[in-house]
Amino acid sequence: MTAPSERHDDARYSDVLLFPNLAELRRRLPPLLGGILGIGVGIGLSVRAELGLAPWDVLHQGLSKTTNISIGLIVILVGAVVLLAWLPLRQKLGIGTVINALSIGFVADATIAVVPHVHLLVVRGALFLTALLCFGFGGGLYIGAGLGPGPRDGLMTAITARGFTLWKVRTAIELSALAVGFALGGGVGAGTIVLAVALGPLTHFALRRFHLPVHAGTQEVLGE
Repeated sequence: MTAPSERHDDARYSDVLLFPNLAELRRRLPPLLGGILGIGVGIGLSVRAELGLAPWDVLHQGLSKTTNISIGLIVILVGAVVLLAWLPLRQKLGIGTVINALSIGFVADATIAVVPHVHLLVVRGALFLTALLCFGFGGGLYIGAGLGPGPRDGLMTAITARGFTLWKVRTAIELSALAVGFALGGGVGAGTIVLAVALGPLTHFALRRFHLPVHAGTQEVLGE
């Protein structure tokens, strides 16, 4: 558990603009789309790096191998299932949630299609590092836009709003996804450990810098 002031500071990231006015939408849509693009590209690059996938993507790849469905489509389907977990947590769905759920998987599949298999370790390492940055800063951008987190991050912020530190919650959730994905045959490597440990703090770092505060004057605000 954290101090009350820290809990309040982290919980503000769960605020969502359900009906933003035009000015707010113009201000928030670019970082939202940039963040979604970053996450999708990050998934694709981590697949091509072959050094270990992010915990959620270990699950996605395990399901992909089991069902013979593309990773991108699995990302979309898993996102739909995770949205059901929002119901008891009363997490608010926004415009960004819908865009996220419907688009990240396609960006991932497109990235995998464009980036070829790479054999040189140094190049794979560069792809992996780029993927890590895409994940962390992409997450900070689209959550910080305040238009609604993606399915997985909405689960994270909903739990955070109940009195826990954001990076600790993310790490716990992603380690759980990792365990299930590994059991299904998802790719686990040294990079998986790096991603599991680093993504939470990196996203927290980016979110604190890219977060656009939600004010009641901009439209109806739901969150705390």
